[in-house]
Amino acid sequence: MNSFTDSFTINGITLTAQPICRQDEVLTPDALSFIAKLHRATADRRQELLQARRARRADIAAGADPRFLRDTEHIRNDPSWRVAPPAPGLEDRRVEITGPVDKKMTINALNSGAKVWLADMEDSSTPTWRNVIKGQLNLTDALERRIDFTTEEGKEYKLRPAGDLPTIVVRPRGWHLPEKHMLIDGQPIAGGIVDFGLFFFHNARRLLAQGKGPYFYLPKIENHLEARLWNDIFILAQDLLGIPQGTIRATVLIETITAAFEMEEILYELRDHAAGLNAGRWDYIFSLIKNFRTRGPRFVLPDRGQVTMTQPFMRAYTEQLVRACHKRGAMAIGGMAAAVPNRKDPEANANALEKVRADKTREATDGFDGSWVAHPDLVPICREVFDGVLGDKPNQLNRLREDVIPDDRALINVAATNGTITEQGIRNNIEVGIRYIESWLRGNGAVAIHNLMEDAATAEISRSQLWQWIYARAITDHGEIISHEWVEELLDQEFTRLERFDGDRFEDARDIFEEVTLATEFPSFLTLPAYARYLTEAREKATVEELAAA
Repeated sequence: MNSFTDSFTINGITLTAQPICRQDEVLTPDALSFIAKLHRATADRRQELLQARRARRADIAAGADPRFLRDTEHIRNDPSWRVAPPAPGLEDRRVEITGPVDKKMTINALNSGAKVWLADMEDSSTPTWRNVIKGQLNLTDALERRIDFTTEEGKEYKLRPAGDLPTIVVRPRGWHLPEKHMLIDGQPIAGGIVDFGLFFFHNARRLLAQGKGPYFYLPKIENHLEARLWNDIFILAQDLLGIPQGTIRATVLIETITAAFEMEEILYELRDHAAGLNAGRWDYIFSLIKNFRTRGPRFVLPDRGQVTMTQPFMRAYTEQLVRACHKRGAMAIGGMAAAVPNRKDPEANANALEKVRADKTREATDGFDGSWVAHPDLVPICREVFDGVLGDKPNQLNRLREDVIPDDRALINVAATNGTITEQGIRNNIEVGIRYIESWLRGNGAVAIHNLMEDAATAEISRSQLWQWIYARAITDHGEIISHEWVEELLDQEFTRLERFDGDRFEDARDIFEEVTLATEFPSFLTLPAYARYLTEAREKATVEELAAA
């Protein structure tokens, strides 16, 4: 299997990438057959759902504001149903650490003292073939405790005893992302099915033997029908391996504006497999901008740094999320604390940590059962805050938040947002966007920029804000109209300031950033054209369908 150079077909799956060392341990004939079955059972429905996304976006662009669904009112009004009780290892989730599944990050996350590690194959991981395969190998190696290594400089990376390690929850790619190195009948398999299927096939029984189970975070879901598709995949996967139904547990990221109107319905569709919902704040803001970008001043947001969790539409989102979860016995997990501790600047560090503490205190007080951090140094702060609220209890499922009234208008009351657009905000979006994409092109999808750990959502907010500001002819705090020409001028200036180095990908990053920011059309995800052009063996242009498919 390691000898082919161009393409190789096994069990009806054609592999087109240059082979990666040890990939035959992951891409066994049985594993590929398993993935092919998941793909064939769901490929048509996935395409229909992606088409439905495009139709929904067009409706919103035409002026149809999302509302709570009438035809699922009976689900929301039925007090009797609950999701499955918390699974082993998911009863206490007071602090979760997130990060990509490279070897070093795997060990650091597992040694962090967190209760859960979100092993990320999505927004903090560049989906090169190497990263896709190595990530699977690292997860299995970690579960088998054979991942320890020593760097060339002599630094040891070694896992703590098994009893101290967090529960692993894997985040596969979203429905819109293809895996172009794995084809069936010439068509790419969904990246999410590859990530989920390989991990589940190789590790479900191993996890059960260790007293846990195969647990997942589901990203970018836009409605309850997309959750239903995942549920059907779970049922099929468990049947194919002879594993009891309900063994899989999934936490759904509510990180699209449309999903926020269907939180209870999403839990209902996954109810035998549901573990909770997460407030994926950065992608949520991006999704709001993407959907309402042409709807005029009412939906124009201020600088990214001013769109905090205390803004009215964000408060509505998080409070309604906690209420929906606890009403149904599901966990509510708070958003990311992205601060990266800066040991060289004690004052800046103290300010950043104080903001993290305030953020986590608000979440714990609101009733969240736990929250996310991006850096091991933030685990103690998050734990301390939630310890203070939870005490000896593993969660706050008993806090029903019946004081919160579901309000669909409040979810999109963007006009109540306080703040301004500044020239510095424009420059920051340009600089951070290009720097993130440059790192992503080199295979690193989790990047520390200005003492914040950024993933793809950051670049998406940055470019979509600029696109919307230009379209809306938004005005800065100094009364300057934001025009295409001015943003181009600022882009030139910011680009010349970037610190270059041998082998950097800044020219390519600028090309992508300009394409997704300054073009008349708005690609729904910047990762789609970037993936098609720079990460696949074919290096082709992304198709019009792919650019719209999200």
